[in-house]
Amino acid sequence: MSEQDKNNVEKVGEGQVEDSKKQEDEYEKICFVCRRPETATGKMIDLPNGISICSDCMQKSFDAMMNGQVDYSQLMNIPGVQIFNMADMEQNVPKKQKIKKKKEGEERNPLIDIRNIPAPHKIKGKLDEYVVGQEYAKKAVSVAVYNHYKRVATDTMDEIEIEKSNMLMIGPTGSGKTYLVKTLAKLLDVPLAITDATSLTEAGYIGDDIESVVSKLLAAAGNDVEKAEQGIIFIDEIDKIAKKKNTNQRDVSGESVQQGMLKLLEGSDVEVPVGANSKNAMVPLTTVNTKNILFICGGAFPDLDKIIKERLTKQSSIGFGAELKDRYNRDKTVLEKVTTEDLRNFGMIPEFLGRLPIVFTLQGLSEEMMVKILTEPKNAILKQYQKLLALDEVKLSFDEGALAKIAEKAVEKDTGARALRAIIEEFMLDIMFEIPKDDNIGQVTITREYIEGTGGPLIMLRGQETPRIEGK
Repeated sequence: MSEQDKNNVEKVGEGQVEDSKKQEDEYEKICFVCRRPETATGKMIDLPNGISICSDCMQKSFDAMMNGQVDYSQLMNIPGVQIFNMADMEQNVPKKQKIKKKKEGEERNPLIDIRNIPAPHKIKGKLDEYVVGQEYAKKAVSVAVYNHYKRVATDTMDEIEIEKSNMLMIGPTGSGKTYLVKTLAKLLDVPLAITDATSLTEAGYIGDDIESVVSKLLAAAGNDVEKAEQGIIFIDEIDKIAKKKNTNQRDVSGESVQQGMLKLLEGSDVEVPVGANSKNAMVPLTTVNTKNILFICGGAFPDLDKIIKERLTKQSSIGFGAELKDRYNRDKTVLEKVTTEDLRNFGMIPEFLGRLPIVFTLQGLSEEMMVKILTEPKNAILKQYQKLLALDEVKLSFDEGALAKIAEKAVEKDTGARALRAIIEEFMLDIMFEIPKDDNIGQVTITREYIEGTGGPLIMLRGQETPRIEGK
């Protein structure tokens, strides 16, 4: 190897060492014993093999050694006792458990500049491209998010403190609650954590700690605490932590979880595990302030409509002016009449509801809305299949009768928009299997008869003017 090649290899090696040092400088040191970061403990004491120990733990170790009655010099002679080697204690903290360091003198910058916050009508316009219907829900979310990020941007502007606009979404399954929040976070490009309330339990019991919802947001923000403190947390299935009725057992996943979440919703400093769902001795901890985190809770709240109907017909009496008992039985908008009293009767505690000032409902999907969901959004299900077949140079189309029949079947299943995918997967299986066999197929039209099982799709070969019906 020539002298020049040796110099080049040395430069590459030096560059790699510098890059690794820069990457290490981006993250905080973590105490090997108590797992707290440097911002919480103060300056660390560095030991060989990349081990860092905080002054508190080091002092405790010295105190234990000085005050103990053990003669450490005699341990070497005890059979079966090995003195540890420092090389065996090499600390390899996974990158997902490292906490990003804040640079000195760096000011806190809001994720969204106040001059660049999109107005509510623009946020709603973007949501319209992806979400069909639910006009009131989209309007409520757009205004709440707009006000929230104005609040974050003007946090230190003057002495007037704007309160958080946490939201509670109520709607039947498959009405688009989770999809609405996912689309919103994608449009705003902010950290989003979607978590499930069903796995949360009271501290000390098997399950996720309540703080784990913030830990997931921290992971979504790349363990950057500053970024996470301006993100959005969506807690799904919030109705599953309602207070259990007529139970003699301890309710560790109901009312106690609601009480534990109060401090998160209000805004406080919470100690959360980094890169894990629950706290333990081997996971570093960091402090996150939830004051500027927007919480959106969503749930289907089954049987809430019965509670609302019972309240609305309570005043029924005998005579011409009486309210009929079955007046609201066929009312599809009965959920829109929900009040805090109804939610309390369902099992939500008043302190929890008080921290969710914005309550709105999503409508159940009708056949007309189902047809629109199939065809109108940017990433509509039918457009996805059309693109898949276009890669095989085949044009896929659906006649109006087929769309109406798919929507009719989906409404019967009563699982919302999720039913559409299941129905389409069922009848598209044969088509997706058969089409790659024949290179002459140029166009496939799905008919109502094919969906009903009484006929086949219309298939047109390349260069053919009249289609032939498959199966005849």
